[in-house]
Amino acid sequence: MASHELHPSAQRVADAAKQLGLSIDIVSFAQSTRTAEEAAAAIGCAVGQIVKSLVFTVKGEPVIALVSGSNQLDTRKLAELFNVGRKQVERANAETVRAATGFAIGGVPPFGHAASPAMFIDEDLTRYEIVWAAGGTPNTVFSIRPDELARATSGRVVSLKVEH
Repeated sequence: MASHELHPSAQRVADAAKQLGLSIDIVSFAQSTRTAEEAAAAIGCAVGQIVKSLVFTVKGEPVIALVSGSNQLDTRKLAELFNVGRKQVERANAETVRAATGFAIGGVPPFGHAASPAMFIDEDLTRYEIVWAAGGTPNTVFSIRPDELARATSGRVVSLKVEH
């Protein structure tokens, strides 16, 4: 399952983790882990344990929301965090995602980014002992404790999900 030769993007994540004082093990899968459902199936965990790295722009500036795989991000809540209207919050396109993070959609890790965008963490991720985040490519992941995730990303833990 795991190979020792990491893709360069995954190696960047491993190096960033090391610089942050984290010990992570990046796991590569033959199948895609691009979506929360695919990742949970490959790993054998709950969809809620998957960290979706969603990149948005707020007034044109990139922002990252780390959202539980079972949740949908409420753009109104993101707008409120910046005291702006909902129309000023837009999902980032592929070019913006790559420019802000250095990674392609489907493999964006929670740290090791090209820039240092504002970071918010879905409070529902803290319900789990371990969560799984993208490791830099659409088929690599790593596990991390939610408290370590918050420390490593300097992310603010907030309510981000759409309430049903």
